Amino acid sequence: MSFHSRLASLRDRLDREITYGTIIKAMKLARQGLLKAEEAGLLAEQNYFRGQIALLRKNYATAIEYFDSAIKLNPKDGAAYNDRALCMVELGIIEEAFEYFDKGINAEPDYSTVYHNKAWLLNNIGRYTESVVYFNKALSLDKDRAVTYDGLADSLYNLGDIKGALKAYKKTLSLLKDGQCRSIKNQIIEKIRLLEGEIQNQGEYGYGHKDN
Repeated sequence: MSFHSRLASLRDRLDREITYGTIIKAMKLARQGLLKAEEAGLLAEQNYFRGQIALLRKNYATAIEYFDSAIKLNPKDGAAYNDRALCMVELGIIEEAFEYFDKGINAEPDYSTVYHNKAWLLNNIGRYTESVVYFNKALSLDKDRAVTYDGLADSLYNLGDIKGALKAYKKTLSLLKDGQCRSIKNQIIEKIRLLEGEIQNQGEYGYGHKDN
């Protein structure tokens, strides 16, 4: 495995830890990435991992500066655009965040996370149909990403597709590893239980889900 491949692997581990792990473990991985990038003299990677550390500390403006530096040194780094966009969301800069998600897609079109996060933001602001498109695009690139099925389930439910949401939540549950994410698993199990009850009620009483 090349050095760059090892860093890519570390980035993936960091992404998973941020999603379903702990901040402490994520910070450890970010610092490990920074150290490896410093040892190799990779300036773009150094700025990327410094940005991750600032993001984990919720220093979003500082993180944006580091991600900008990473982008300047490596304009093809989709993750740097993606994480800059996430910082912008945290700062309430929503429309410009979409621009950076799109820049990330253009820079690295096979990077599934940027599609996922654009879908997540679309869902959060009520653009459910568009969010489903981007969640599905993310899944076409990474078919075993549990968090994307979780987001897709929420978007489908918001669109009134209860059966589709149930199927996506069940897929999420099947992809989560045993012994990990216990609280998240319990939340999903409860959502499945509620959706199954809602489907049963539809059959008994003949009504459907209504959008708010």
